[in-house]
Amino acid sequence: MGSARQVAAGRGRPRDASRDAALRQAAMEVLAQVGYRALTMDAVAAHARAGKATIYRRWESKLDLVIDTCNQLVQRNIPEPDQGSVEADLGEFLTAFATFLTGPVGKAAQALVGELPHEPELAHAFRESFLLPQRDVLRRIIERGVRRGEIRADAPVDTVVELAGAGLMYRLMLIEEPLDARFVDRILHEALLPLLR
Repeated sequence: MGSARQVAAGRGRPRDASRDAALRQAAMEVLAQVGYRALTMDAVAAHARAGKATIYRRWESKLDLVIDTCNQLVQRNIPEPDQGSVEADLGEFLTAFATFLTGPVGKAAQALVGELPHEPELAHAFRESFLLPQRDVLRRIIERGVRRGEIRADAPVDTVVELAGAGLMYRLMLIEEPLDARFVDRILHEALLPLLR
């Protein structure tokens, strides 16, 4: 589940990676416009100016397409900084994640999150492909800080990891205030670092 179908080697034309990216982009834009339930392969094909068969050769279902799109977006846009300082690394990560969420992906993420209580398979795949990789990056940043002695060994790592993502998502999705540098600085210096130190 959640992986693009592979075309058998030696059959047909080679896959065009740029075409895959364009189809994922179209899926994300349609998702942001209409939500997951109303998303169809026909709509994605029309938006991408592609044949529906082109999409089905790559993804078996809209779930596969959406999850693969989430995977690719996270891999491309969320860094794992290692500047030698927890403060610098967390700041870079939070800034990149805030920028990621406030771009076109933000609306698509909101559309997906609203569907998760009603779509268990989507909820599981979304957690695995979108949420857990970010949590793991944050955990590794903090663990490096513990090894360097910047952070106490008994720091509430799980709490900090959850607060980092939750703070950004809450601001974006519930109160609709900007995820700007000022907010990132506040959550970093007023919430996360005090808990770690």
